[in-house]
Amino acid sequence: MKKSYLILLCLVVLPQMCESQETATSKNDAQAGVVTVHSRGLHGYIGYSASRPPDRAKYSAGMGFYSAVWPLIDKPIADFQIGLPSAWITPDNSDNKDTPLAPIGTLARDNWPERGPTWDSVFQTVEGGLGYWAGNRFRYGPPKFSMNATPQCYDYEVGSPGWSFFYSDKALPDDRLGIAQLSNRLLIPPDALPFEGNPNGQFLGYAYMALPFTEPTTGDPPTGDQAWTCFLSAANFKGPIAYYIPETWSKIGKLFNYPFIYGRGLDARPGNMGGGAMEINTVPRFDAKDAQGVVYSKIPKLQFPVDEQGRTLLVQDVTYYSKAALYDAFKSWRDGGPSCSGRFDDSGAWKSSLKTHTTRFDQAGKTIAGVDKVFNTKIFEGNTWGLEWYNSRISPNGVFPQYFKHVGDERVPVSEAELPAETKLLSKEFRLARPGSPYMSPGTGAWSHPGPVRGPFTVNLTDGSMVIYSWYRFVDQPSFQQYDWSDDKKEKLQSFVEKIHANWLIDRDYMAPPSGGTLARLDPALLVTPPKGLEVGYVPIVTRQEVAGR
Repeated sequence: MKKSYLILLCLVVLPQMCESQETATSKNDAQAGVVTVHSRGLHGYIGYSASRPPDRAKYSAGMGFYSAVWPLIDKPIADFQIGLPSAWITPDNSDNKDTPLAPIGTLARDNWPERGPTWDSVFQTVEGGLGYWAGNRFRYGPPKFSMNATPQCYDYEVGSPGWSFFYSDKALPDDRLGIAQLSNRLLIPPDALPFEGNPNGQFLGYAYMALPFTEPTTGDPPTGDQAWTCFLSAANFKGPIAYYIPETWSKIGKLFNYPFIYGRGLDARPGNMGGGAMEINTVPRFDAKDAQGVVYSKIPKLQFPVDEQGRTLLVQDVTYYSKAALYDAFKSWRDGGPSCSGRFDDSGAWKSSLKTHTTRFDQAGKTIAGVDKVFNTKIFEGNTWGLEWYNSRISPNGVFPQYFKHVGDERVPVSEAELPAETKLLSKEFRLARPGSPYMSPGTGAWSHPGPVRGPFTVNLTDGSMVIYSWYRFVDQPSFQQYDWSDDKKEKLQSFVEKIHANWLIDRDYMAPPSGGTLARLDPALLVTPPKGLEVGYVPIVTRQEVAGR
């Protein structure tokens, strides 16, 4: 059985200050106790590989799993980005061996020649998940959940029904909006979904399922019927939240006048899905010398939940889905057949077997040696992936090594007790993140024509932000207004979504329940009730997010 490995890509803009200090430190030796600030404190991937079904093409209509939720850091630190366990979906273009999928003029084609000759890994992706992102404007301790996709070779990303993946406080241009809000019970803020309280290893289930909300079209560009729909499974919310409109993927061919990629996007191709990883990338650090001139480093305290058996359980129930899981029943219901419950049918589910390997870490390109004496990755009973801790003297179980001694070209973890006092690293605190500028929608164009039917309304979230939202008729929400659809097509879609709202409630399972553990709770302020008269067929669209109390 073949194994698939996930290669994660992260585009990070590091603070200019850190780069200049990195250079300055190399030119001027610091004295003992002079602490300097740097980026590139820690880099690596804590990952797993997942077996794939013998018939990979069949089980390519969806993927889901349960991922642990916990506060990796105890304070919201600035310039910090670590993705918790997540996965990627790309269109399966394995039949294409040498023709570029990325058109000339796209970011990927013009800047990443190493991805050639096909650029298939950076053509289109569905990604996102749980994590901490450098672009978050409202940090609060625990992680957040965000959708994300790259429909056009990394020219831009789509992370919510109105905004990119934290890159700008301004809404995406009307012609780049790509996510349709589906749930009429859950807000999707541009800064991602926060959690209630302080989760400590509870699980969030999420799955992306290709569903046919509309018929495929043969126009220019031709467009498939696959709407990749995000389902969540939390203690206080279950069900679909939003989907990527199929045209989000197909329009790149027409935009660049490149017919070769017609029918090769995620709207039409099977999904290519592999393993997953926890991506460690943007982590600040302090450096200082001891009295003998030896350099030591400090990174933020990274903590993990540990159960009574000394285990950290990170991912379970990795499952691939065929069209028999939901697509077929969903399409039949859309076309006038029997009602579809929305629950994923076990007959179309294939449980993956996981494997793992020792993770390698580095600091500013220098190998970190010895982390495997503190913990290592492991597949536990029940096919659950996580970490096994070794009662190390370097750091307590559940805590990643925080201090490192520079020994030649290696960085060696040391305990707090081994850190020379004259470095002054022990008491040095990392800069905290401050609230960012508001996310704003323009109030014109697709946002105002046809526009909302009721609102605005406001709620305060646990991350310290205030969300402003209004109610739109489903097909009148901003993301659809760029398309010249017929009235008949819009009314068929509107009528079908009204059925979904009436029948798919948020207090029952869609994904199978987790095989172990309990579910995390989303911030209750995200949960809304449609106003009287708007119970079905209307959705809450966030139009602004800002610091609460302004």
